[in-house]
Amino acid sequence: MNKRRAAVPLDWKRIHREAKTRFGVTAFWPGQRELMELALTGRNSLGIMPTGAGKSLCYQLPALFFPGITVVVSPLIALMQDQQEKLAEANIEASTLNSTLSQKEEREAAEKIQAGDHRLVYVTPERLEKPDYLALLRDRGVSLFVVDEAHCISQWGHDFRPAYLNLRDAIRKLGNPPVMALTATATQEVTADILEQLDVRLAVVVHTGIDRPNIFYETLHTVNVGAKRDQIRRILAEETGSGIIYTATVREANELWHWLRDIDGEATIYHAKLRMKEREENQQRFMIGEFHCVVATKAFGLGIDKPDIRFVIHYNFPDSLESYCQEAGRGGRDGKPARASLLYRLEDRRIQAYFLGSKYPSVQESLRLYRVMREACAGKGNTELTLGRIREMSTLAERRVRVILAQLEDAGVVRRGRHGFRYVRDFETEEEFSTFISEYEERLQADRDRLQTMMRYAQLGQCRVAFMKEYFGMASEEFCDHCDNCRNQRARREAPEEVRMALPVPPVLPFRPGDAVSHADFGAGKVLAIEGESVVVAFDDTGEKKIRSEFLTPAA
Repeated sequence: MNKRRAAVPLDWKRIHREAKTRFGVTAFWPGQRELMELALTGRNSLGIMPTGAGKSLCYQLPALFFPGITVVVSPLIALMQDQQEKLAEANIEASTLNSTLSQKEEREAAEKIQAGDHRLVYVTPERLEKPDYLALLRDRGVSLFVVDEAHCISQWGHDFRPAYLNLRDAIRKLGNPPVMALTATATQEVTADILEQLDVRLAVVVHTGIDRPNIFYETLHTVNVGAKRDQIRRILAEETGSGIIYTATVREANELWHWLRDIDGEATIYHAKLRMKEREENQQRFMIGEFHCVVATKAFGLGIDKPDIRFVIHYNFPDSLESYCQEAGRGGRDGKPARASLLYRLEDRRIQAYFLGSKYPSVQESLRLYRVMREACAGKGNTELTLGRIREMSTLAERRVRVILAQLEDAGVVRRGRHGFRYVRDFETEEEFSTFISEYEERLQADRDRLQTMMRYAQLGQCRVAFMKEYFGMASEEFCDHCDNCRNQRARREAPEEVRMALPVPPVLPFRPGDAVSHADFGAGKVLAIEGESVVVAFDDTGEKKIRSEFLTPAA
């Protein structure tokens, strides 16, 4: 057996003692003990646990008992620094390897890792593409390889963080240590993608659910910017604690922040276009309570441990229910009541559709790079092309090149060398070539389906929590009592009969989002959303239109 996979004796008395002494933990949350035991016995695992359920403890505590180091792949430098500071409070030394380190800091970190002074090493996926870093970690000995926020593999790896697609290669070069992947949300499809990209398909999946009973979920229909701002003003007046307002674009974040600053001077802003120093300062001042509200794009919040967030407002609906659960789940980490408010406007769909349009390599881009590699290396043995040369010859952006190369490497068509990539074989069958060409077309369609599901959530008349649970493949009840629909239904049931008789009865339409329909003039289409007695349909030939339901028929 690989010595790095050798089981560590399970001394639960000692483990509980360390948990209490260092972290103040007297009892484990659901899933924590199972994941720790899998790590300590050298088995691969994927933990899916709600935000605030203590995912970090699942690897930080076992790290104290391993002979080698625990490598933690983290998506954000701010998150790494936050974890390092918390470990220092528990008297546990940890290193970080990222692009912000000076040469001196990098050298000092390497020396401490080599000397065995640090039990945990936090790295960005990009650092693990560098041979020198891999050699440093391999020589020290890796007992556990952790991927924190593992949904980033599926959400970011195929887009703007292609280094995530090379983690399997890093794991192999580090001697195949046990792998622990952690995330707050993952559908069955995302779970399969994470396990495939990490090459740990037989990993044990520990899923403790997504339910957060202390969060109240509501959707507020807003027809324009003025209506959105009215709702924000009302929520800010009702909530005394701190909160996050998420926008889909930097422009909207800036506009909303300027407006908020005029009516409430206690708001700050966070997005990727700000200088790093300004981002860090704004985040820190929000964390310590100088600002009670932060307007942010999705760049903010991943792994942020601020327990007293009382409200999370989505100014626009996000790209998927996974993103919504991740972001809304940043409220109420202290277990006290929190509020997740979605300001829904159908027209916001265009923003997400625009982002989806440029997310993946096109068929033409994939073909172009494949042909460049094939023609440049034909008959030239072990010729390696550098990333820069491939980019120059294909005229594609570097991120596109890296994503497509990872796809070709996965197919066994190219192989990564020390200085670049070499072409090793042609596609053997037409079916294999077709799979390569269609992969990202299929991913794009899957993303469109996820966006549709997000819109269905916003249009629901039934329990929102039940809808989320069903989406993530979990059993659900019909009534949760912590979403607006369930509260409204309960109020209707408990109202006196004369009041119930006077309440308007919501129209029952024969269609639901996702249904295929037909119109006499516009042809075939798919239902996107229900708005009162009208139906929003995406027609195959004429685009989106709002139609009264009586003019539609179910598609044959």
